[in-house]
Amino acid sequence: MNLQPRIQLACWYAAARVAGFLRPRWHSRRGPQSGPPAGEPHPAEAGISAVIPSRNGKLLLEAQLPGIARELESFAAEIIVVDNGSGDGTAAWLRATWPQVRIEISNQPLSFARAVNRGIVCARYSHVCLLNNDMLIEPGFFGALVGAFKRVPGLFCATAQIRFPKGVRREETGKTVMAQSHPEDFPIRCDEPLPGEDLSYVLYGSGGCSLYDAARLHALGGVDQAYEPAYVEDLDLGYRAWQRGWPSVYVAGAVVEHRHRATTSRYYTDQQLERILEINYLKFLVRAVAGGKLFRKLWRQATLRLRTSARTALLKAATRMALGGGPPDVPEYPEEQILALTSGAVAVFPGRIVPGRPCALVVSQSLATALPAGFDPVLVAFTERLATPPPEVLAACVEVVLVAHDAASPAFRAALRQTVRKWRPAVAHIEAPRMARYAADCAPARVILSEFRVS
Repeated sequence: MNLQPRIQLACWYAAARVAGFLRPRWHSRRGPQSGPPAGEPHPAEAGISAVIPSRNGKLLLEAQLPGIARELESFAAEIIVVDNGSGDGTAAWLRATWPQVRIEISNQPLSFARAVNRGIVCARYSHVCLLNNDMLIEPGFFGALVGAFKRVPGLFCATAQIRFPKGVRREETGKTVMAQSHPEDFPIRCDEPLPGEDLSYVLYGSGGCSLYDAARLHALGGVDQAYEPAYVEDLDLGYRAWQRGWPSVYVAGAVVEHRHRATTSRYYTDQQLERILEINYLKFLVRAVAGGKLFRKLWRQATLRLRTSARTALLKAATRMALGGGPPDVPEYPEEQILALTSGAVAVFPGRIVPGRPCALVVSQSLATALPAGFDPVLVAFTERLATPPPEVLAACVEVVLVAHDAASPAFRAALRQTVRKWRPAVAHIEAPRMARYAADCAPARVILSEFRVS
């Protein structure tokens, strides 16, 4: 038996772990880029700028653009196509067929981040929609995404529900979470949304079908161009927004059909794409995760997974990345709370009451709870497993937030705190005595501890 590869694997695993422990904090995460400079003010003209990067995608654009143009008719809007090193006559075809489309041309192929930044920097409206050219939107797409910004204060990103063509396995859904069921699993996954679930908090919005607040997008400096040639840049963007307290949500009513990897599969093999994904995820951990304790936990999981799959070359790369240093910033929004809220243990369901009265937060161990009179109730409750609440519960509430019963308490606390930030309730009715420990999380609402549970 040749022991040398096994010894090399063990040595580089140890080196990567040590490098992660020693990661310095002086790294400047934003290098020179063509995207909008961080902090630059953005025009506030209300509307939508749809930015579509396209490399040799004329046929895909032919299928996509009619639907986009139709759905944008009721908005102040523009369509920007970044012709990304195409050789199929995309620019000439657009000029002849779609004269209303703005074209940004790069003679050489750019990474996804560099390409969309070319569009973002010249977009003139208050919201920017990033769309892959292999996404076909369904009616009501933009209206549903814009509606989310009216319902969720401080929203950074509204992301669509992703479906796949008939007969193709659904690899994405739009409901992105960070969770590992097994050590060998990739830590980011898409969960299947539940019937009636809408505006649930997600870790990030897909860069291929999401609407962003342009001012906040500019404040973050656009999409980080360190992620080459594609993948994970949208995770990095959403996570950095969460660090500032700007949420991302899943929007059930905005639906796209994804012709998965219609562009990338023409230029990269599956093995190359897998390696790109792994490398960029390591970059994300090093560049974006600020807390030392959290970073070391996630870094340990990532490097252990690479050791288990005998990825020596990736462990070498991981060692170099970690020694390059991490972000110096202290997040405004606790990172542990971000990951607890977007762990897959929390689901949001809009109720059927139209808000109009003062809001009352109800904190309970179950859905079998009496609701206070004279208020618009928002219910946050444990459940044995995530499922659509009964119709009578939805009919009596403005919103129902469920946390899986077997989830760790951080998920419940994170859901509770974010619900308070969203609704700013006048009062909070907390089921006493077992739920009293959550009273401080309801501030500044007036807390009422009471035995209001019904069997």
